[in-house]
Amino acid sequence: MGNREADVARIEELRKTLEYHSNLYYNQDEPEITDYEYDMMMQELRRLEAEYPDVVNATSPTQHVGGNAKREAGILVRHNVPMLSLQDVFSREEVDRFVEEMQEKLDHPEFVVEYKIDGLSMALRYENGQLALAETRGDGIEFGEDVTMNAKMIDDVVETLSDAPEYLEIRGEVYMKNADFDAVNEHQELLGKKLFANPRNCAAGTLRQLDSSVLKDRKLSLFIFNLQQVRGREFATHTEAYEYMKSQGITVIDDYKVCHTKDEVWEAICAIGENRGNLAYDIDGAVVKINRYSDREYLGNTAKVPRWAVAYKYPPEEKETKILDIELSVGRTGRINPTAVFEPIRLCGTTVSRATLHNQDFIDELGVGIGDTVLVYKSGEIIPKIKSVVKEKHPEGVSVFRIPDTCPVCGAKTAREENTADIRCTSAACPAQLERNIINFVSRDAMDIKGFGSAYIEVLTREGYIHNIADIYTLAEHRDELIAGGYIGKEKNTDKLLSVIEESKKNDASKLFTGFGILNVGKAAAKSLLQHFGSIDRVMEASIEDLMQVSDIGDVSAGCIYEYLHEAENIAVIDRLRSYGLNFESSLKPVEGGVFSGKTVVITGTLPTLGRKEAQELLEKNGAKVTGSVSKKTDYLLAGEAAGSKLDKAVSLGIPVLSEEEIMAMISEAN
Repeated sequence: MGNREADVARIEELRKTLEYHSNLYYNQDEPEITDYEYDMMMQELRRLEAEYPDVVNATSPTQHVGGNAKREAGILVRHNVPMLSLQDVFSREEVDRFVEEMQEKLDHPEFVVEYKIDGLSMALRYENGQLALAETRGDGIEFGEDVTMNAKMIDDVVETLSDAPEYLEIRGEVYMKNADFDAVNEHQELLGKKLFANPRNCAAGTLRQLDSSVLKDRKLSLFIFNLQQVRGREFATHTEAYEYMKSQGITVIDDYKVCHTKDEVWEAICAIGENRGNLAYDIDGAVVKINRYSDREYLGNTAKVPRWAVAYKYPPEEKETKILDIELSVGRTGRINPTAVFEPIRLCGTTVSRATLHNQDFIDELGVGIGDTVLVYKSGEIIPKIKSVVKEKHPEGVSVFRIPDTCPVCGAKTAREENTADIRCTSAACPAQLERNIINFVSRDAMDIKGFGSAYIEVLTREGYIHNIADIYTLAEHRDELIAGGYIGKEKNTDKLLSVIEESKKNDASKLFTGFGILNVGKAAAKSLLQHFGSIDRVMEASIEDLMQVSDIGDVSAGCIYEYLHEAENIAVIDRLRSYGLNFESSLKPVEGGVFSGKTVVITGTLPTLGRKEAQELLEKNGAKVTGSVSKKTDYLLAGEAAGSKLDKAVSLGIPVLSEEEIMAMISEAN
């Protein structure tokens, strides 16, 4: 027995920590720790609660399913059948104990061993062969979210059954294949948006989108792993139900095995573990479940888990290897990506020789240099990660690696992006980030050249028509070639885009300045600069000290602006833009005395009457600086329906939350 007072305090600490991380995982889709770290804390809590059963209560994470039902994707629906989680086990002894217990309670039980897919749980209800409802797990017990419209956008979701019972409810896992996940993150990076942490987060966030059209651009997949309820037909076993589902075109778990002994069960678990590195998707374990439905009914469920199944979680596999080199690449946003190249090792059934080092902060934290011996691991994931440096094997004379202050592609200066750990190339002419720079330039926040999509940009840069942003305004000189090559489409479509490009020359200078894509300078900062100086030429004449006089321009941003505007290559591009007749003057005037003067406002959710752009313009006309993310510097959050995580963060920071009606009232009263 331990020290009761200390152990009870530890129980409370674990409960709070687990609830916090459970909320991040299930509700925010933004986990901060690995599944393995979470599982180890849960295991410790179960052990302590078993030692002190008098302190166990229904609010403990060990006693209820993680997650809450939310209204982001649609209305809440009541579960017909609870969508419970599974009891986790972590050793062969625990697996053997489960098998032996089932053999004691049941007559010659059969076990099915199958992959545990790392995704988001969803149930499908069919009435007379037609898909009637798709719902997420939500709180697992009472309510989930209606995601029917989104589910219909997933290719693996069958909408009509040819040989259907009166009612059928099945449960599966929505997930994302690794190749599809990489494609989504590449697109996110190209558009300058936040990257998803892993395929599970991406799948969960996508399925909950209010706009189902988002699913067209992100390929979600679905495996069915359980029959929840059926009327008008009978199935004796789980595998019989699987065979029926397959006959209806329903995708079920791959490569499941039927076993009868604990040795067979363990061999099947080991086989899955050996093969997981070869799969096109992530798994986070293996599930062992009873095959006969009559046995499942006899065993029943606890408040949280079924008694007839367990989930085996693979231990993280770790091996030592030596760093041979650290390679630097430049992403399409200019971010410098360091990658460790090490002596090949076998992990989870595959040979690996590379792992990302993320950024300089991560490198410093590890204390890693070329020649160091490191510990590399996989924890139910495809991607290898470096856990630590083996200090006792640190070679003499090896120092911590430093990302250089020049771009490895173009040789331009690099700079650290404000409020991030990212180091980026500062050159707009860097070949590695050309597409990204053009996409930024033509975007709505910048020059707003409608119809100039990423597909056109990709082909025009590849074919050599665009080498920098100024080349956009020379495309009209190549009109006949563009039409003949079909790069933008036929004559009508080409002329339409060329006309929009020509019209964009009249845009306010603040939009052109935003289009430069200067590091740490977004739309709001560009507006502030042009309101203050009046023209791009006067911004170019300003010193760093002059630039810092502008509201919201700090020393880092001022340095980035000054360097950009004084590099010969950038000056040449700007001179070309001036010669093509683009507007370098701004009509923006400083807003003085507005009710939101000097205040930073973030907009989130769907507003009753105003669109996002209308709300932003209204706030800016009344002195506000509108930004995209909530921080300690935010003064107000304007929140509508389905406000999501920004609302949660604002509340946690004590930031005042206003409705559209309250914003209107404040403006009206001030005027």
